[in-house]
Amino acid sequence: MKAQDKQIGAPMNRVDGRLKVTGGAKYSAEYELPNMAYAVLVGSTIAKGRLTSIDAKAAEKAPGVLAVVTHFNSPKVPGFDTAGKDPSQPATVGGPLKIFKDDKIRYNDQVIAVVVADSWERARYAARLVKAQYAQEKHKTNLEASVSDAFLPTAAKKNPKHPMNDYQRGQVDAYKTGAIKLESEYVIPTEVHHPMELQSITAHWEAPDRLTLYDKTQGTMATRRDFAKEWNLPEENVKVIATFVGGAFGNALHSWPHESAAIIAAKVVNRPVKLMLTREQMFTNVGYRPYTWQKLGMSATPDGKITAITHESIGQTSTYEEFTESTLAQTRMMYQSPNVTTRYRLASLDVCSPIWMRGPGEATGAFALESAMDEMAHMLNLDPLEFRLRNYTEQDPEKNKPWSTKFLKECYQLGAERVGWNKRQLKPGSLRDGEWLIGYGMGVGTFGAHRGAATVGAQLLPDGTVLLQCATTDIGPGTGTVMTQIAAETLGLDPKKIRFELGNSSFPKAGTQGGSSTVNSVGPATQEACLALKEKLRTLAGAAFASAKKEDVTLTDGYLTLAGNAGARVPYADLIKQGGDKAVTVEAKPGPEGQQYSMYSFSVHFAEVRVHELTGEVRVSKLVSCADAGTIVNEKTAGNQMKGGAVGGIGMALMEAAHIDDRFGRYVTKDFADYHVPVHADSPDVQVAFVNKPDPHVNNLGTKGIGEIAIIGVAPAIANAVFNATGKRIRELPITPDKLI
Repeated sequence: MKAQDKQIGAPMNRVDGRLKVTGGAKYSAEYELPNMAYAVLVGSTIAKGRLTSIDAKAAEKAPGVLAVVTHFNSPKVPGFDTAGKDPSQPATVGGPLKIFKDDKIRYNDQVIAVVVADSWERARYAARLVKAQYAQEKHKTNLEASVSDAFLPTAAKKNPKHPMNDYQRGQVDAYKTGAIKLESEYVIPTEVHHPMELQSITAHWEAPDRLTLYDKTQGTMATRRDFAKEWNLPEENVKVIATFVGGAFGNALHSWPHESAAIIAAKVVNRPVKLMLTREQMFTNVGYRPYTWQKLGMSATPDGKITAITHESIGQTSTYEEFTESTLAQTRMMYQSPNVTTRYRLASLDVCSPIWMRGPGEATGAFALESAMDEMAHMLNLDPLEFRLRNYTEQDPEKNKPWSTKFLKECYQLGAERVGWNKRQLKPGSLRDGEWLIGYGMGVGTFGAHRGAATVGAQLLPDGTVLLQCATTDIGPGTGTVMTQIAAETLGLDPKKIRFELGNSSFPKAGTQGGSSTVNSVGPATQEACLALKEKLRTLAGAAFASAKKEDVTLTDGYLTLAGNAGARVPYADLIKQGGDKAVTVEAKPGPEGQQYSMYSFSVHFAEVRVHELTGEVRVSKLVSCADAGTIVNEKTAGNQMKGGAVGGIGMALMEAAHIDDRFGRYVTKDFADYHVPVHADSPDVQVAFVNKPDPHVNNLGTKGIGEIAIIGVAPAIANAVFNATGKRIRELPITPDKLI
């Protein structure tokens, strides 16, 4: 790709692709430091109670063992001091579990010890020798048995304007008096993240007050802040490195006990300590999509106008931390209805805390809302697409603000044409191919076009290349690639002359990679840093550029040049020789537009499924995902994101569920033999289409975000297609054959 080619929108290959496929990319567990030690966790075997004793003598005597750390001998973590707070809450509401702080067991496989040895094999062997005794208490791990104990989140009780509070527009529960009404319950089981890279960390105390972490995290700055606070250190004394992250769906947005365990272990043995979770421990110690019960009531007129919606949800959380998510957000703003009621509650169970999982809350809520939309359309004998069009919102009915942009109707058209929606029959079970029943379904998704402050540094190097740096991470969507494209277009420079470095907390600050906000936040900072660099170079270049606009100045073939004036050019070498700093650092912040407009990305997913009438096997034969996500910086990487979300939605709809044996409070699905995820054979060739119209109000680039809308709406699209094929409405995921035969 040449400098003069348009960079934004081009399907550029990933700048880090070669490193990743050749093994050159270094992940958090792959750093080798001198005098390295290795840690393995020991988990509790009960779900609730007290730890009365630990026999670690055999483990301590095992070959190569350096230490066995438990709450009985752990050094005090200064930030764990709860003086002045309710002693009944060892971890504050909204805070992570404080490992080794006390003897209480709050969930099965809670970390009770960490064994450190001079090799991983020796640490693993010794960990099996640790024996524990407990005073066991009666536990609760079943949400549906705890519905009567559900409560309004504490944050909502304290703040009447909190989004988790009950919401009311029009009359309360008005659907109950509607002309045509439905009332249905929906269940989303626990779903576990399981990215390719297991959670891992290498902790190194470089000095008693200076800590470096090579950590799998979605936010280097947030992780630095958490552990600086935990150890009462200045933030600048903690460095977090996450140059490469091997996938994450939200579980790396939180600080977890295993990270604290590694840091404590490194302090005890005074050596760098590496710790990686097992696949089984990924089920129990780093969050999940919470088991959620939902009830949705809806009423409509005979001509297909929604008159009322009531949406209630109860999600599980742990006993030590209140985790909330936006399960009901889409219901309040997606469809035109004069009466909307939402109620959100939590049920505290003896489980590890849940955490955001791709499309957090919205993906869960969309299953209920979009399934109910399909149910109501069927009751009205209306095409589900037509029903949605009749209830389309031209402005945000919740906030009473105009949309910054909304091109969802264009998405409808793109997707319907590609999936062959015109073949869909109103009567379920009308289409078949031999023993296979064929059905079509759709589901809509939305997620806020969030933007936060971000800072990027830009520097002209002596070899004529430009170095950009930012603390943001890249969990796989191609952050470094799209930032390179933005910089290349802004500077007028060949992308090969640009290097974008990320994943280091000592770089200019940025937020976490989550909530579809990275391109919206870091992209404008990259653009503005490049404009500022051009301005500085224009000034250094002197008279030839004195009156030039910075947007007309480009960096090409070793020269600073002026558009439309071939004679106005200055070699980089001359600028370098002048001395001085050829670097800038620029922070970009969101403007007031967020107060003036309602900003969302939108998606619609169309599914064609084939259901075997005898076996109940479901195959997704075609999936079309269409997005209104503003400017698409890189169609290739954006398409990858949409396809990844679609595959995740297939798993959500058809196979993923983590089951607890409530007698013991222990997962029985704790490996890939029993917890099923989609593989190639389960995934069709997903077709992706983008409206690709800029949103000028979110940022100057016109981007809106893709990551979450890629999955929100996929599961109900598949469920609705299954109904269209079979006439059987499945309201509890996953849709397994036993529910269809």
